[in-house]
Amino acid sequence: MSAMPGVLVAINVSLGGVPKLPVPSAEITPAGVAGDRQKDRTWHGGPDRVVSVLAMAVIREFQAAGHPLTPGSTGENLTIDGFAAEDLVPGVRLRIGADPATAVELELIIWLTPCSKIGSSFLGRKFGVFKHDHNPCRSRIGARVLRAGTVHAGDPVERL
Repeated sequence: MSAMPGVLVAINVSLGGVPKLPVPSAEITPAGVAGDRQKDRTWHGGPDRVVSVLAMAVIREFQAAGHPLTPGSTGENLTIDGFAAEDLVPGVRLRIGADPATAVELELIIWLTPCSKIGSSFLGRKFGVFKHDHNPCRSRIGARVLRAGTVHAGDPVERL
């Protein structure tokens, strides 16, 4: 577990589809990230996966293996640096923001299953390597919002 706080590297949104593109700040509510929408609500969204999170460490690992991942290319809303992949697992709570009284709080809930729409982020479009069952802790994770608020790229992230 990381003893130092991490940092919110990117806030990524789209009106449906990938890549999600960076924005400097966004409001996060129990309904999701402002400015973000999923085309297929059967498999995306919902209270336990309203915000998707990915560790920058995972992006770096895949990049080192030649995969062209970048923040937002796999559809995550929040890209977080300063934590090992194993630090961001179901049950972990995160506080995002400089002021604990107004910071957003999330609870990581469920590993998100990748789909073919993120294929361009992987060599040979083999997105299955991004599935938690095949590569533990190397995937996006869905989170529920415990406390709403506004986050900004560069905000500190604390594991509670």
